[in-house]
Amino acid sequence: MDSEGLQTFLLLADLKNFTRTAERLFVSQSTVTNRIAELEAETGKKLFVRGQGGAELTEEGKLFLSYARRIRELEESFVREVNASSRFARQLRVGAINAVYESDLFPLLADFFAERRDVALKVVLGHSLDLLRMLQDSIIDVAFTYLPLKKAEFVSEKFSSDTLVLLCSPARNEYKKGIRKAELSACEYLMCNFAFGEAGEFVRSLFPPRHAFRFEIDNSGKVAEYLLGGYGYSFLPLKMAQREIAAGRLEIVRPLDFAVPELVCYRTQRRGNALAEAFARGAAKNTSGGKEDGQSGLV
Repeated sequence: MDSEGLQTFLLLADLKNFTRTAERLFVSQSTVTNRIAELEAETGKKLFVRGQGGAELTEEGKLFLSYARRIRELEESFVREVNASSRFARQLRVGAINAVYESDLFPLLADFFAERRDVALKVVLGHSLDLLRMLQDSIIDVAFTYLPLKKAEFVSEKFSSDTLVLLCSPARNEYKKGIRKAELSACEYLMCNFAFGEAGEFVRSLFPPRHAFRFEIDNSGKVAEYLLGGYGYSFLPLKMAQREIAAGRLEIVRPLDFAVPELVCYRTQRRGNALAEAFARGAAKNTSGGKEDGQSGLV
């Protein structure tokens, strides 16, 4: 299973068109066809079906897609690590969900970057499940996620907590006295795929099964832009929106007949990774208020 075949498969899965895939790769269409045929022969499964709308993944192709992405990530991670090791003594690869990066993690990473000039720092933003998979595949060294990883070879501890709040523009707010669960389905709710774990399940539980949202986005950092424009309502972590709330640009809508769960972020790293464990100790001191002036807690 060579890299060119995997690259071709991934691009075709994205573009869904053999001709456009060939043009993007600067090869002939027959080359794309042959590469896919070789992959299908190697896996023993049909990966694509051609139709009037283009090339679509089969069920086996959809399953193979997740493995192909992981293989590519591992290859790219290996190349980056080899290149970094030639210049820097060590490398720290940190993965984080966007909300925690913006509200809690950025100052810790900035301090680390300024203090440890002998270490190459790589930061990856993503969803909890994807980051935990990358951690287990050794693509990253430490993960900050809304889900813990309960495996003996990893240490998973609470890093920070936050509160989910329902927000909207003051000019848009039709529920000044608060909102009831039944009223959420009727409002223009902007759905964000936070992958929050229990909190994510909570948000979806507020709506009827298979509720159709007119708007969905998978990056929490982008939701506020729509809220500020007066386009609707959405839950966000309070820390992410504090500035906009304090400035009066966003307003909290109080829940009347339902309670909102605590939003917990977990810090997870593999046991025995000295640099990741040292960064974790420094992060724990900083978030608990135990960091002394001029000390990062890093070795």
